[in-house]
Amino acid sequence: MFEGVPMEAQTEKTVDLFVIGGGINGCGIARDAVGRGLSVELAEMKDLAWATSSASTKLFHGGLRYLEYFEVRLVREALIERETLLRAMPHISWPMRFVLPMHKDMRFDSETPTSRVLSFVMPWMKGRRPSWLIRMGLFMYDNLGGRKILPGTRTVDLTTDAAGKPLKSKFTKAFEYSDCWVEDSRLVVLNARDAEARGATIRTRTKVISAERSEGLWQIEMEDVDSGERRVTRARALVNAGGPWVADIIRGVMKQNSSAGVRLVRGSHIVTKRLFDHDRCYFFQGEDGRIIFAIPYQDDFTLIGTTDKEHTDADTAPSCTDEEAQYLCDFASNYFDKPIGLQDIVWRYSGVRPLYDDGASSAQAATRDYVLNLDDTGAPVLNVFGGKITTYRKLAEAALAKIVPFFPEATAPWTAGVAMPGGDFEVQEVPSKIAELLRSYPFLTERWATRLIRAYGTEATEVLGAAKTEADLGLDFGATLTESEVRWLMEKEYARTAEDVIWRRSKLGLRLSEQEIAALDAYMQDTRQKASA
Repeated sequence: MFEGVPMEAQTEKTVDLFVIGGGINGCGIARDAVGRGLSVELAEMKDLAWATSSASTKLFHGGLRYLEYFEVRLVREALIERETLLRAMPHISWPMRFVLPMHKDMRFDSETPTSRVLSFVMPWMKGRRPSWLIRMGLFMYDNLGGRKILPGTRTVDLTTDAAGKPLKSKFTKAFEYSDCWVEDSRLVVLNARDAEARGATIRTRTKVISAERSEGLWQIEMEDVDSGERRVTRARALVNAGGPWVADIIRGVMKQNSSAGVRLVRGSHIVTKRLFDHDRCYFFQGEDGRIIFAIPYQDDFTLIGTTDKEHTDADTAPSCTDEEAQYLCDFASNYFDKPIGLQDIVWRYSGVRPLYDDGASSAQAATRDYVLNLDDTGAPVLNVFGGKITTYRKLAEAALAKIVPFFPEATAPWTAGVAMPGGDFEVQEVPSKIAELLRSYPFLTERWATRLIRAYGTEATEVLGAAKTEADLGLDFGATLTESEVRWLMEKEYARTAEDVIWRRSKLGLRLSEQEIAALDAYMQDTRQKASA
């Protein structure tokens, strides 16, 4: 469109809102804003959800341990959101039960407000978490959020229940409570797709070079990272949802001074072959006051995480170090009867949480709540600090509450209960949707059909099209990934590389060989070259 055109002429029309950042917060805000009638443009310097938003523990949860920090409002908001989000995306989110084994060596993090109170009132406990306190916390967890779909807490006898079989014999009692799973990076893509369907412009692989106020507007200069092509967009308001880069954008891109800062905390995870045969998760408490989860993952694996380590530089790619991996192995081995070692890890990943810097003395103690800073000294800009995936929709609503006063024509909040693409069915209908897909496409296996429904919901039929046989789906890249699905991901879901497909649009990287991945990448690059010719 702009080839050969002078830079000064490469200017788009003025939009109401420009969003920097294609993670869950940026895409959630873009979707909410465009649905209220605002014109919206979003730029992401790499792939959607490529950083923090694809490296979570994959849970919609209230944050049970945050009660120890007295963050009751955050927990309540997250608990209410679990079921709101579950209804809107029953294909990529589903209920899970968590087993919390009890034992006398459980300890508080010594810096939590609860631990300090208990140490003062009951010094003989010496930092231990008593079972009555955990049960009280779970009672609050069950009732703070007005639970309607998810079952409440129950006590489990680990000597007879299947959940006790993979654990050491010293664990005889547990509590079992509810939370939800979510496919985090797919959630981001679905928000972006829905925003685009409602009129937003979504630009991936587009880096914002500068943003400055000029004549009552923001003038934003962008660069396509693949072609080097530059363009300028004007906007009446700006949202900085840069995640780990939020402070860098304030100072480097917008050239503004600000005392607000972000605290980068690295959370690492490991994936092993499946460690137990049931479909429940474990919530493990450590002698150091930390907690980790062990979660059934992608049918044949177990996901274990997470750590909390300070991360000093957003531009340094986070990685799960051997030290962190060993910590997670040792932590889980304190519970599982069969020890876990580094040799059992099939994949590891790490993400950086951009927490608001509230001055907490440790990474574990830093607030998980979000902070929205509005600067309206000229054309308004909203800087987004922190947040968690469970409360992304509420964060977007709170962000729009600060933005809409500048746009009197904007309509009311609307996102609660509105289905994501492919999610227009009831939570309990997943098995029937899988059965319907198998009837319509008899060549599918049950596992294949389940994967497609869990990824695309009712849009799975659009992915498969008019295919009567497996061969009708084109090239077979392995692990049930076909040319038809890859074309869908490229045309509808912004995928450009094999990495986009196998680690963010899916987790098929756990099953594909290096040769299969290379063949997929070559096909995608060839397809893109032909399309641009």
